[in-house]
Amino acid sequence: MKKISKVWLAVAIVVIAAVVAFFLSGNKKKEEVQFVTETVKTANIENSITATGTIEPVTSVTVGTQVSGIVNKLYVDYNSVVKKGQVIAELDKTNLISELNTAKANLASAESSLSYNSSNYNRYATLYKQGLIAKSDYDQARLSYLQAKESVASARESVQKAQTNLGYATITSPIDGVVLSKSVEEGQTVAASFSTPELFTIARDLTNMQVVANVDEADIGNVKTGERVSFTVDAYPDDMFSGTVKQVRQEATTTNNVVTYEVVISAPNADLKLKPGLTANVTIYTQESKGVLSVSSKALRYTPEKETVGDKKIKDVANAKNKVWTIEGNYVVAHSVNIGITDGTHTQILSGIKQGEKVITGVSVKTDDTAQDTSSSTSSESSPFAPSHPGGNKK
Repeated sequence: MKKISKVWLAVAIVVIAAVVAFFLSGNKKKEEVQFVTETVKTANIENSITATGTIEPVTSVTVGTQVSGIVNKLYVDYNSVVKKGQVIAELDKTNLISELNTAKANLASAESSLSYNSSNYNRYATLYKQGLIAKSDYDQARLSYLQAKESVASARESVQKAQTNLGYATITSPIDGVVLSKSVEEGQTVAASFSTPELFTIARDLTNMQVVANVDEADIGNVKTGERVSFTVDAYPDDMFSGTVKQVRQEATTTNNVVTYEVVISAPNADLKLKPGLTANVTIYTQESKGVLSVSSKALRYTPEKETVGDKKIKDVANAKNKVWTIEGNYVVAHSVNIGITDGTHTQILSGIKQGEKVITGVSVKTDDTAQDTSSSTSSESSPFAPSHPGGNKK
């Protein structure tokens, strides 16, 4: 009886072992390594920086007055189109005319005095030659004559000055342009004692504007004359304006411990949309290469491991600074490449691999019902060099 029990116990153990093995084998999922690849192809690679700036006229002139007085007449207003030499304002001339008349009267008196002293000097000179007068009398006559000549010269200068000041009372435009601002009204008194009062600001040509952008010190080293620029303004958020870098100014400006440099950018304005003072959100393209051979930057960061290549064998290249990997039969093969510029997402390939080749950017492990990406890089990347939100200065 004991023998039969042992037999049944053994049978039970075998059955249990078989059932466990069946369930274990049924739950085991088959794993398969799959490579993620991208094709070597041409692309446009751009690096850019962003900044903010202000729309300004290329040439603007502040018009003032060099004489004091009451504004008698204004001939222009805001947005008036003016020509060079056109009268735009006049000051009251009453006092200036009086000063000119006084200067002319003084000149006439000085000329009369000169005429008398000239005749007197000639007479004393004749008497002195004949020995009829003392030398001191001759010298006094000569001195009076010379002083009279100086008085006439001084009086003439006073007349010239009075005429010039009278001319300053008629204010004309120094350039062809448009009146941007007007700082006075008729009847207002302007005083030119210590500084020239500002009356108008005139811009030469509003169809040819410029942007003066403030570029961060970390980015200014990449900005060069001639680089392409695009910018937007809040007044026309759907419009993209373009220009080029005209000047990189050397003077630094420090605001709240932030150092910036001014970059002057051309801004053609044929449709007159750009107005002086608008804030521009600027993108400066510091590097541009169009249609160059490139690979995904993830391909340069990928390195195969024995645990992630499945049944493939690794064929590496020694002492290669930059390399990409391809699948060739039963091998994962390294290719040493020379690279150019990068925008973070794509990298230019100068040599080492041909267009159309498929390079590995990562791997994924596939089971019977799912696949797990084990690539060190995500499948979607954004370029750190792409333009950021307008207003920032960083890459």
